[in-house]
Amino acid sequence: MHRRTPLATLACLSMLGLAACGGGDADPAAYPEDDITLVVPFAAGGPTDTVTRLIAEPMAEELGAEIIVQNVEGAGGTVAAGQVADADGDGYEVLIHHIGMSTAPGLYPDLAYDPLEDFKTVGLVTDVPMTIVARKDFEPETLEELATYVEENADTVTLANAGVGAASQLCGLLIEQQLGVDLTEVPYDGTGPALTDLVGGQVDFMCDQTTNTAAQIQSGDIKAYAVTTPEPIEALPELPTTADAGWSDVEVGVWHGLYVPSDTPDEIVEKLTAALEVALQDQNVIDSMADLGTTPVPADQVTPEAHTSKLQEQIDLWTPIIEESGVTGG
Repeated sequence: MHRRTPLATLACLSMLGLAACGGGDADPAAYPEDDITLVVPFAAGGPTDTVTRLIAEPMAEELGAEIIVQNVEGAGGTVAAGQVADADGDGYEVLIHHIGMSTAPGLYPDLAYDPLEDFKTVGLVTDVPMTIVARKDFEPETLEELATYVEENADTVTLANAGVGAASQLCGLLIEQQLGVDLTEVPYDGTGPALTDLVGGQVDFMCDQTTNTAAQIQSGDIKAYAVTTPEPIEALPELPTTADAGWSDVEVGVWHGLYVPSDTPDEIVEKLTAALEVALQDQNVIDSMADLGTTPVPADQVTPEAHTSKLQEQIDLWTPIIEESGVTGG
């Protein structure tokens, strides 16, 4: 949050006048003068949190200010998004969110904010592939065998996810639609505990981001069937794509972007975008993302314009799919 000591506030008032001090009227030219809070809508240790902490350090170095990561969980990411939507537009509270920013309008009829109206976009970060994985002793060995097995045992197969609106739940929804089945879904408070139970054999299969699954797949702790991208990925080159198996409707990536409240001055947005650009060119970030099965977005996607276009496109894609499924977040 934006914090000032009383002495600093008095100095600011005497030299610059009230309008230049704090809140939404902070001087864009002087930004940043204090710590920046980067709000993550999900639990610490999860995929989005991992991505956040990778970019926070190089962004902080570029901006010359400390970035504090704050995890604000609840309601598929809408609690955190609502918090930032209501924050002062001074650049000291920034949201990172994933695909859930575009699915919330379809999932939550009484959503307290409009993703396109109540925020300014800063830029896209990464588009994380998802994998279809199962407990290591699950009977099917290939994606084709998984389809047959699920269709024949739909009343007993369990599909884990991180709750309504989570990327894992949406990917699972696409699988159910692809196969024409209605499975028993087992929701968790995050993909971390869901993956733990998958490793332990308590649930059968799930979708999850490579940032969570790559290491478990490589160690043999879980069984992997496919990656949900059009092309194979470097971190898991042996995995076929869903398109290879004819699952053309199961193509989903968990894209991430940065947001600030809509009244944030453009000059501050520009500084945040520039810092994000630097972070995504940092070799440690590139290498760490590669280990997690993803990459930074291309440079031309690290802009508010590209980000807004992606957000609109994804809202238009997911809203009818969610409405047709009847799934709701309440």
